[in-house]
Formats: sequence, structure tokens, C-alpha cells
Amino acid sequence: MPSNKKERILFDLYSFYTTFAKNKKINMELIADSGSTKTDWLVVDGNGKEVKRVRTQGLNPFHLSPDNISNILRNELIGQLDGVAINKVRFFGTGCTPEQIPPMRSLLLKELNCYDVLVGSDLLGAAYALCGSEEGIACILGTGANSCLYNGKEIVANTPPLGYILGDEGSGAVLGKLFLNGIFKGSLSHELRDLFLKETTQTYADIINKVYREPLANRYLAGIAKFIGKHKEDYPELKALVIQNFCDFITKNVDAYGRHDLPLGFVGSIAWYFQDELKAATAKCGYRLGKVLQSPLG
Repeated sequence: MPSNKKERILFDLYSFYTTFAKNKKINMELIADSGSTKTDWLVVDGNGKEVKRVRTQGLNPFHLSPDNISNILRNELIGQLDGVAINKVRFFGTGCTPEQIPPMRSLLLKELNCYDVLVGSDLLGAAYALCGSEEGIACILGTGANSCLYNGKEIVANTPPLGYILGDEGSGAVLGKLFLNGIFKGSLSHELRDLFLKETTQTYADIINKVYREPLANRYLAGIAKFIGKHKEDYPELKALVIQNFCDFITKNVDAYGRHDLPLGFVGSIAWYFQDELKAATAKCGYRLGKVLQSPLG
């Protein structure tokens, strides 16, 4: 302890400032890229410099209730932001349609205690990342799928993706659906079927239960992409399945824009891990492949 009055004063000042510095929160901006399976959160300072990255479950308002979303924010995100005062939030997410944007914004306002909150579609976030201020076609291929024609400032055309039951061609969920259909109906080999059941320790009944009875079947189906990626070099039929899935995406979604002159840019895990097949599909369909990003956040 300090032995005299001057030393005590200096010690008290030092204690005050170190405690203040420890507890002081620095204002930051929080940017989110949210899919159906995961959400990547990026904290940046006033100069746009990365401070921290956090990953949580996906926050798709079509698949999760407001209570579910609040719980994920509290249990998976907020604790990891300790010491950081968020003064601005920019959230781009799948399922953030014009109807879903207001309730999602309200949830973020409430849980993050921040009043400057912008919510937009994941597609707009993808277009910013892929095209910047240039015209282009921006696509998402992850658990779900989507696309748009972008004029350098805003989305000017969008083919409705319709979700993995009615659409979402090219997505991980549809790839998983095509694979399961193939191994059980015979368009894919019995050898491949037996390998899948052995590696995943699942039965036919288990699979039916996961798809039709358990929640978030789209995530389960998309998870099959890992098996496909692991074995596609040994089984040409798997590579062909991936390419056909991508071609279906292009012909049923992108062709509607009538812009073969523009490059096709992609974000998402399916596009990233199957780049060879994506390149083959775009060429087969008469397009040029542009940027491919695993995430809009880089």
C-alpha cells in the first residue's frame, strides 16, 4: 500500500482510471449475415476495422418463432459481446421479407438495446458483397437458394425461391432431397445407399422421421452435402447430381432475367465447397462465373 499522502492520491487515481478503462464500453457496429443454418456476426470499429467475429444459429423468421430468436440472441450472441457497446446494427438475413422485417427489427432493438437497426434481406447483403456498385446477378446457395438482378444500387428483379419444398433449386436442402430420393428410388447406386446408411448410422425410418417429424428438416437435408462432398470424387454420379442441381437453379431462376451478358456471383457454403461443379454448371448453361464467396462478410 502507498506510504504517504501523495502516493495514496496517485494510487487512487490509478485505481480509478484502470477500473474505468476496464468497464468502459467502446461503441461499435454489428453486421450480420444470417442464413437458415448459421449467422455470422462481425463487429467493426468506427474505421471499419474488424474487432470480433461471432457465430450463432441461423435466424430465419419463417422457421423460428420470436421467442426462439430472442433465446438465440441472449444465449449465443450477447454474452460474446461483453465489453462492447453496439451503437449500430446492420442485419441481412434469409427470410427477411418486407413482412418479416418489422418484427425482426423489433427483436433486435429489444435484445441488443440499440436504436440504430437496419434489417434487409440476405439477398441485398449478397448483392453488396458480390457486385458493389456494379450491375450484376447475385446468387445465394447455402441451406436455401435465391437470386436477383442488381443494378449497382438496388435489387431490380427477383425470381421467388419458394423454399425447399416448392423450389430452392441449387440449395443444400434440395441437394439432400435429391440424394435421398436417388438412393431409395434407384437413380443412385445401391452401393452409395449402403455407404450413406453405414457412415451416418441411420435407417430408412430414422431419415423419414427427421424429414417429416422433427423440426428444421431443411438443415438436416442440407447437412447431407458433407457426405456428398466427401465422396464426389469417387462416385461420378454424385458430381453429376450436384451439377444438375446447379443447372436447375440457373434455368429455373436466373434465366428469367434475360442477362447472359452479366457474370453470376455466388455466396454461401454450397457454392463455396462445390466450386468446380458450379463452374461446370454455369458454363453448361451459357453463363460466366463471377465471384464466389463463402460469406458476404469475407
